[in-house]
Amino acid sequence: MLDYTPKALAERKSGGMINPAKTCQPIGAMYAALGIHGCLPHSHGSQGCCSYHRMHLTRHFRDPIMASTSSFTEGASVFGGGANLKTAIKNIFEIYNPDVIAVHTTCLSETIGDDVPTIIKQSEVPDGKVVFHANTPSYQGSHVTGFSNMAKAMVTTFAEATLAEKKAQVNLLPGFVNPGDMREIKRITKLMGVPFVMFPDTSGVVDSPMTGKFEMYPKGGTTTEELKDAGNSQLTLAMGRFASIGAAEQLEKKCGVPFADLQTPIGIKATDAFVMALRGAFAAEVPYELEEERGQLVDIMTDTHFHFHGKKVAIFGDPDVVAGLTEFVLSLGMLPVHVLTGTPGGALGAGVLGFEEGIKDILGPVADKCNVKAAGDLFLLHQWIKNEPVDLLIGTTYGKYIARAEDIPFVRVGFPVLDRSVHSYMPIVGYRGAMRLIEMVSGALLERADRDAADEDFELVM
Repeated sequence: MLDYTPKALAERKSGGMINPAKTCQPIGAMYAALGIHGCLPHSHGSQGCCSYHRMHLTRHFRDPIMASTSSFTEGASVFGGGANLKTAIKNIFEIYNPDVIAVHTTCLSETIGDDVPTIIKQSEVPDGKVVFHANTPSYQGSHVTGFSNMAKAMVTTFAEATLAEKKAQVNLLPGFVNPGDMREIKRITKLMGVPFVMFPDTSGVVDSPMTGKFEMYPKGGTTTEELKDAGNSQLTLAMGRFASIGAAEQLEKKCGVPFADLQTPIGIKATDAFVMALRGAFAAEVPYELEEERGQLVDIMTDTHFHFHGKKVAIFGDPDVVAGLTEFVLSLGMLPVHVLTGTPGGALGAGVLGFEEGIKDILGPVADKCNVKAAGDLFLLHQWIKNEPVDLLIGTTYGKYIARAEDIPFVRVGFPVLDRSVHSYMPIVGYRGAMRLIEMVSGALLERADRDAADEDFELVM
């Protein structure tokens, strides 16, 4: 029987993990690669790995995820996967004809030590086509790390500084968010009148419309021309430190494009920072439409404040999303008491805080009242909640088991959400996204209040 007591919590060793709050790098790399127009992600490893990653993404987005695999067998495990990858590249271009193949590695190919860049150079790549790769060992980091590594590889492969003077355009690195969030970030930028290049951009790819005709490469995604032009931009906005800083730093190093480190624009404060970054860099006027949305959000926050004041919250998931949610629930008057991510959360460079330090910086004077953990798991989160109960749990689908066991209202946010639909179309970023989050959180809390009131009425009748 599992032991949730404080003594067990203190004695538990850090070497093991029970119910990780993350998945492996290649899933994030596959998702990022889908954000390039006409790109086929390729899993350099066993067929089972690719099948799992496709299935997981398909269940979250409810859209078919196309990807190929090197299909390792026992022979490749012994002699290496070079022959498999060369054959795969040749077959993919002949049969599926993508513009780009984005290769990501799995545990097996990383452990063997395949020299992927050399294998690609020795492969048959048609004129005008591109094959590039990212190293994504599954036993390091998380799916967020894989997303970051693939985004960085896009910069390394495509970005070019071809102009003497930078263009008045911004690079938007949205991080590991849903296509609905990417659409909302683009909408805000368009309203500000600022030209942009967003990458990766999965809108129009994993949320493509039903037309009655199968399209292996939907209309969405960042084009290779746009990726090249990212090197000519005046500024990069890296939204979400863990998913976007790597690509932003590489773009600055390679093409001299400076970047601003922003949180994922979840909630009013982070969205304000995003809007003001655009306004400050491009002397853009904030349109009335955005002012109106912000005013509506403030009105909603004021009207519903009594729903949230003093409520204790546990939040888990991807580090960038968790940081944004933590800041937002604080602005609603709630108290985050347990904050956890499965992604390793060390410092990402000079002046860039790690996950635990960043969350404590957000919490400010209430930081001492909160448990914060990077590279944690859901068993630890369950221990925390048993020892200090909360009024609300926010996180991915896998939190439902804790919510069910402890009878806690639960709001599904982040990746993956496997047991609900439509979520990937609806943003949680921007002012509109904040309104939606308030509706979700308020609905969960009020549903509990209504149920408790009904139980009290039943007892009085009896």
